[in-house]
Amino acid sequence: MKKFFKIAGVIFLLVLVSLSVWCFANMKDRHPDYHVDMKIRNQSSSELKAGFAAVPVTPEVPDRWEDKNGDFKYNPKDGDIFTDGNGNGKFDPVWIAGFSNNKPATGVHDDTWARTMVIDDGKTRLAIVILDVIGFMHDDVVDVRKMLPENLGLTYTIIASTHTHEGPDLMGLWGKHPLKSGVDKKYMQFVKEQTVKSVETAVKNLRPARLEISQDLSGAVPQVKDTRQPEVFDSGLRFIRAVDKMTGETLGSLLSWGNHPETLWSGNLLVSSDFPHFFREGVEKGVFNKDSLVQPGIGGVAVFMNGAIGGLMCTHRTHPITDPFSGDVLVEPSFEKAEAQGNILSMLALDAMQRPSEVIETAGISLVVRTLKLPIKNTLFKLATALGVLDRGTAGWMKMKTELAVFSVGPVSFVTIPGEIYPEIINGGVEAPQGRDFEIGLTEVPPVRELMPGKYKFVIGLANDEIGYIIPKSQWDVKAPFTYERDDSPYGEENSLGPETAPVLHRNLKEMLQELGK
Repeated sequence: MKKFFKIAGVIFLLVLVSLSVWCFANMKDRHPDYHVDMKIRNQSSSELKAGFAAVPVTPEVPDRWEDKNGDFKYNPKDGDIFTDGNGNGKFDPVWIAGFSNNKPATGVHDDTWARTMVIDDGKTRLAIVILDVIGFMHDDVVDVRKMLPENLGLTYTIIASTHTHEGPDLMGLWGKHPLKSGVDKKYMQFVKEQTVKSVETAVKNLRPARLEISQDLSGAVPQVKDTRQPEVFDSGLRFIRAVDKMTGETLGSLLSWGNHPETLWSGNLLVSSDFPHFFREGVEKGVFNKDSLVQPGIGGVAVFMNGAIGGLMCTHRTHPITDPFSGDVLVEPSFEKAEAQGNILSMLALDAMQRPSEVIETAGISLVVRTLKLPIKNTLFKLATALGVLDRGTAGWMKMKTELAVFSVGPVSFVTIPGEIYPEIINGGVEAPQGRDFEIGLTEVPPVRELMPGKYKFVIGLANDEIGYIIPKSQWDVKAPFTYERDDSPYGEENSLGPETAPVLHRNLKEMLQELGK
């Protein structure tokens, strides 16, 4: 009996050591020597160049798979979940990210993309890449940057996500079950290679350009719902249209709005970029009522980037969208609803771009970048990282490396946010409600847009990372009694690194914007 316990003890110790080594390997820093701190202040004014590209990152969705007997089973494409009856067989699905586990795609509705805008003032060359994915984490951003050829002459590359909830899992959280990563490594590599190709093509397409700035800060308000008090939105539409100085043709456009691309909601099993697909199509090719052209497009490549979407900014499954042509009120999630929303946004954008607020012929690019280490306080994040489900390393004990950038092009300024920031931090309206977990005053003040220089202020959400929700510390709420007379803790905290994230990011953004404006 003693021998049995001794053997069992040795086996247990070996298992424990193996598990520890495995967890340590999952948590090691993928890029220990990578650190970006940059400051470029350009007060001169030079001719600008701009280039655009759109390269697909659409996954191949299997229409059949092989079971344990070697027989092929077919994807019925009618919304049913793949199964061979026993859960057996060779099954390599595309796991749709964003709502729940075990959601294999049954097909593709529209292509997903790596869309890029490159802007150059003769001294500094910036690339802004937007991927139709739910999130692209910092380790993967650095992988892409290391793959970019030096002869592209890039000063800095931003890679952000639209945050579509109808695309493949590139973070690991939406596989077959919570302990199984949903990331397909071959597909991840494909996305990285296509992203490099998109940047290369945009650089190749650089042309002398003028930038036409326009905005509509109220027209899109009915298209989005805030599902958490206090109700604060980032619903303003902001646009940059780049026009070839020599030909007058549109090179491309940058479209900015804050809303979760989840209008199709959780029942959809077709890969899609959600409403951004219809938004971009309308701006590029025009808005159609069936076969009739209602409003011409401007051509070029439309690049949609998300804004401050924490809170939660979304077109909820109960939120109505009125079809601009039929007048039908669409409530239930559907492609018709997403198309109606995209058509509305396109027409607002095209109207605004017909009367730009300002035209920039020459300008200089200023840029400030910082690498940060944020504490991981969320137990679920710690576990997911240790088990390799959340496929990213740590930098030091339970710290996550991430990045902030602020830059300006003449009267236009930008901030990049590495996750889903609550709009009150960006636009104002942070509160300290009764029932909050921390008896403190407001920490994320003044609002970021108030600190930003220039007349036109863009926020790029989920940029260079996806660290989850960024919640004002004075609104943090996981303990009873709950704020705003809720019965339980609000959604958000469970998908956040922790209560210190927002104060740290706000403090650094404040310092960086001061440096940018000097």
